[in-house]
Amino acid sequence: MLSIRRFRLNQILFVLIPVAAALPAQQPLGPVIERRIDTMLPKLTLEQKIELLGGVSTWYTHAEPSIGLSSIRLSDGPAGLRSGIPAIAYPAPIALAATWDPKLAEEMGGALGHDARARGVDVLLGPGVDIARAPMGGRNFEYLGEDPWLASRIAVAYIEGVQAQGVSATIKHFALNDQEYNRHNSSSDADERTMREIGLPAFEAAVKEAHVGAIMDSYNLVNGIHSTENGWLNNTVAKQEWGFTGVIMSDWNSVYDGVAAVNHGLDLEMPFLHYLGPDTLLPAVHDGRVSEATIDDHVRRILRLVLRFGANNRAPDDSVSLFSESSDATALKIARESIVLLKNDGHVLPLDSARTCTLAVIGPGASPAVMGGGGSAVVTTHKSVSILEGSADFLHAVPAQPGCAHTVLYDSGVPDRYDVFHATRFDHGLAEQAFAARDFSGPSANTTRRDLNENRITTSRTGSIRFTGQFTAPSNGAYYAVVHDGRPTDRHTLYVDGQRLADPAAIETGTWYIPLPHPLSRGQAIQIRLDYLPNDVEVYPGLGIIAADDIVSPRARRIARASDTVLIAAGFDKATEHEGADRTFALPALQNDLIRNVAALNPHTILALTGGGNVDMNPWIDHVPALLHLWYPGEEGGTALADVLFGVQNPEGKLPVSFERRWEDNPSFKSYYPVGDPNELPCLAGDVCKGRGAPAHVRYSEGVFLGYRYYASPAINTEHLQPRFPFGFGLSYTTFAFSDLRINRNTARPDDPITITLTVRNTGSVAGAEVAQVYVGEQNPKVPRPHYELKAFQKIRLAAGESRTIALPLNRRSFAYWSDPDHDWKVDPGIFTIYAGDSSDNLPLHTDLTLQ
Repeated sequence: MLSIRRFRLNQILFVLIPVAAALPAQQPLGPVIERRIDTMLPKLTLEQKIELLGGVSTWYTHAEPSIGLSSIRLSDGPAGLRSGIPAIAYPAPIALAATWDPKLAEEMGGALGHDARARGVDVLLGPGVDIARAPMGGRNFEYLGEDPWLASRIAVAYIEGVQAQGVSATIKHFALNDQEYNRHNSSSDADERTMREIGLPAFEAAVKEAHVGAIMDSYNLVNGIHSTENGWLNNTVAKQEWGFTGVIMSDWNSVYDGVAAVNHGLDLEMPFLHYLGPDTLLPAVHDGRVSEATIDDHVRRILRLVLRFGANNRAPDDSVSLFSESSDATALKIARESIVLLKNDGHVLPLDSARTCTLAVIGPGASPAVMGGGGSAVVTTHKSVSILEGSADFLHAVPAQPGCAHTVLYDSGVPDRYDVFHATRFDHGLAEQAFAARDFSGPSANTTRRDLNENRITTSRTGSIRFTGQFTAPSNGAYYAVVHDGRPTDRHTLYVDGQRLADPAAIETGTWYIPLPHPLSRGQAIQIRLDYLPNDVEVYPGLGIIAADDIVSPRARRIARASDTVLIAAGFDKATEHEGADRTFALPALQNDLIRNVAALNPHTILALTGGGNVDMNPWIDHVPALLHLWYPGEEGGTALADVLFGVQNPEGKLPVSFERRWEDNPSFKSYYPVGDPNELPCLAGDVCKGRGAPAHVRYSEGVFLGYRYYASPAINTEHLQPRFPFGFGLSYTTFAFSDLRINRNTARPDDPITITLTVRNTGSVAGAEVAQVYVGEQNPKVPRPHYELKAFQKIRLAAGESRTIALPLNRRSFAYWSDPDHDWKVDPGIFTIYAGDSSDNLPLHTDLTLQ
């Protein structure tokens, strides 16, 4: 039996509003719109035209009553509306990519467009399609993985879904915004072939196939030129080569030179006219640096967007619910189908709900719900289902076997910080010196404390406090220092034996877990010094030391031992993975120790990870029998996970990125960060250093050999490195077999239509979904090429024992590479091999094709 709430959501799937029928037909591009613009432009003065080139607030563009033009309303974002009104939080785009299902992407786009109409939003700022070069990329969760073909298929469908609702989508961030490190001042340096084959195809497909209404330029520079003033990208490639007729807008506050931007393709500055305003552009037009024809083209594009999508005087559609149950059902569907089962030793999963009497849910991600990463993708919701809530709801709604009462136990897993502070013993107490000066100098008021457990200390805003003591290790092993800032604006610096330690991560606001620089032996003494800078007259600092083996709280240990199964909820969240900075490859502080220690207490341990991509699994992967990657599952994540855990949903997610064993194994390892000493590079403080200093150059040294393209190419991957989990990988509760790969012709010309057929059979005992993946490789290429590349795929749902033959098309681009000398896509005559299977590392079928 299912809960009433689950039953209602399942029923809603069958009564989704037909998106196309819900709206008047979208006005097509064509002579009617252009003639109307021709009548509007002459009515505007030069000053009025310039004012239209920017926003007037965070979400609105400039209105012009003289021609009846209202403001355009824009909104983030790619995983839910951020319009000031609570909305549906969908799974992150990387989760959508993990479904490998363009039809589902179109459904999500339609739901987002539906939600936008309810709020009077004209332009949705999504999807993002930048490529995942490295797992630390701060916005990887907003993008669609490492492969341009997969990204383009998901993006095109998403855009078509949004725009079918009469709302413009926005493809972003143009281009090569593949890291958040120093994003205003970092130059992504790549050769044209790398850009054409890896970085740009999803943008190209969005323009040529989906006819996206808007493009958003990125913060970073591309080959030394900011994207908002990069004429090659904006004018030559997008507007001329691809025929883009829509609006190219800036990311918020990403314009640096108004004259350069307006001359090189930027149409709209958001959120305000800082650089494209009259003070800059009027003199530039008058002295000939900018032509009025250029201004007219920008205005024409803005008017075209308004008229194409019927955005003028659009009001919120009161017939559309602000909480759409159909949209919530879509969010649940995506969450279910995006979860990737990476490991299932001993068939731990699925769990038998009738026999799972006691389930322990442990970890920082268990509650409250972790719906998405941080930054502009954060969505305020009407509801959210945590992993704890989803698991408890499920078990309480199904029957148990006789003598078994379903019980769900919970603990965050980490000891309370007060207990750590109280339990820490400093050998001779902790000496406190309170200085009147800010630099720990001059006379001080001195005292000695037993411990520092967030005691109330009265001080001066302009003073400083130093705590010193000696700690002797009671056992062998690694240790952490735990520091709590008494006020959010207080600052601290910790020293061990005179060595300054960095603050790697905060478990909660103001609490820092800092690993000591080396393991300690029993009886070994270390000197601790905490320099504390208060920002108020009362502060409440805390300081303690805890052994890594004691990370798991006493309650978590007890319930882990006593339960039939343990579910660990760990990973990143909106505080530890967000735009504006890159995250760590390692999990946030303490989580590795938590996972390893809990898994040692119960052999039936399942780990559920949240995050935008891979993490360093080496500390615990051999100790955890079952591993699920949830990405960021949105507001229904807890419900979706419970369905997968107990077999209601057969896991069908597939990795949209390769999961490396070590960060050093990633092909971008040597060039992901700027060349040189990071401490000596200019302006590394993120957004605060916008526009100052020389750019830091990030060289794309891997070229086209990114992700699986590198691992599968022995001529490039000379160390024969292999990922831990390959691109396209994902386990199921059933098994599948591939057979009968055929091609409609063995010899062809590049422009001939080519169709691949193959048969997929469910060889297991339960229904499930598989993704048939087709890769193409040239046998003796004239230029270095990946051994093979993804060129087609299709998700198939099959009952137990069922088989189906599918047909997949290939075209000229399936065999082409970008030729820099020819400045075009090129197919060399020769023999190509077509591979098929269920991941980039498991391609049992292959056949050859000769191109003339």
